[in-house]
Amino acid sequence: MRASRSIPVETRLAASRTSTAPSWVNSAVCAKDLVHFRRALLLWYDEHRRDLPWRETRDPYRIWLSEVMLQQTRVAAVLDHYRIFLERFPNVQALAAASEDAVLAAWSGLGYYRRARMLHQAARQIAEEHGGCFPQNSEAWLALPGIGRYTAAAIASIAFAEPVAVVDGNVERVLQRFIGINLTTPQIWQHAQALLANSRPGDFNQAMMELGATVCAPREPRCPTCPIRKWCVTQQSGRSPISARTMERRASPPGPAMNSSRQVKKEIWCVLNQRDGGLRLVQRPTKASLMPGMWELPQSSEPPRPLPASAHWRTFRHSITVTDYTVHVVRNAPLPDAPPAAKGKWIPIDRIPQIPITGLTRKILKAGGVI
Repeated sequence: MRASRSIPVETRLAASRTSTAPSWVNSAVCAKDLVHFRRALLLWYDEHRRDLPWRETRDPYRIWLSEVMLQQTRVAAVLDHYRIFLERFPNVQALAAASEDAVLAAWSGLGYYRRARMLHQAARQIAEEHGGCFPQNSEAWLALPGIGRYTAAAIASIAFAEPVAVVDGNVERVLQRFIGINLTTPQIWQHAQALLANSRPGDFNQAMMELGATVCAPREPRCPTCPIRKWCVTQQSGRSPISARTMERRASPPGPAMNSSRQVKKEIWCVLNQRDGGLRLVQRPTKASLMPGMWELPQSSEPPRPLPASAHWRTFRHSITVTDYTVHVVRNAPLPDAPPAAKGKWIPIDRIPQIPITGLTRKILKAGGVI
């Protein structure tokens, strides 16, 4: 669909506007100039976008991989994993042919391992059922394992220039502030689609996400440097930008207040035992709800006994979902009291890069110079 100066923005946005919106919001929205808005955002993106490796390609495999890795994960944490993963699995055929353990080993340290399993399953489906050919549109991407609306739209718009908008947390925050009212999820997607620059949909989508990540930040937005501030209802009204926490609270259904940030605190002991080029590791049950089948150091909620003072090596902090762990690591100490199967097996250290280990185990082994 071609953007046209003859189509007023109020016509494009009317479908997603609520009847309860205050009059100052309506008048500000009606005054927006879509052509200039899109041009300003894209010019800003061309000049200020971060230099990221997945922005240097239109290869759907690499774009897909980056989008999956970036789910719930910071860009800085993804960069090295992205490079290493591509070295081991440079294309969808290589990924499809790999074992699940090899894929999880390459993913180790990124967390949320279900993403890696779904990526692997989808790669096999592409290779076996589609002859290695990627879907060409977002609707077809949605049919693959682990692909939701956002990921499908991101890949299709960036790799294949399909004019379909994306909405992630950053885009939602930009639109809530830009429109100036609390929008429902369907309204957010409608607004995103109405604003989309169809001539450069992939770049426009990335520009919206980049704006939210670097300028329209959750707590301290940099409004004076924003390329679209002249069209922003929040800026025109002189109101303080809506915070992410306020938007979340407004969107919450009625009922008892829940503290979503409350963390559970736990203390555990891990045993780091090495001998003859090997390391003692334990494999988590394949039906475990968290990190099934992953390898880790033997651990216990109590310190091993007897425990010489010299055995305590160092203490780490580590978080998994809603649990904050204080992790005490001891070297060459007795294993925790447990059945023989729970005490694991000796794994050659040079084989560790080929098996899936938990993020905590990787952190400990790297700190100890083991890997």
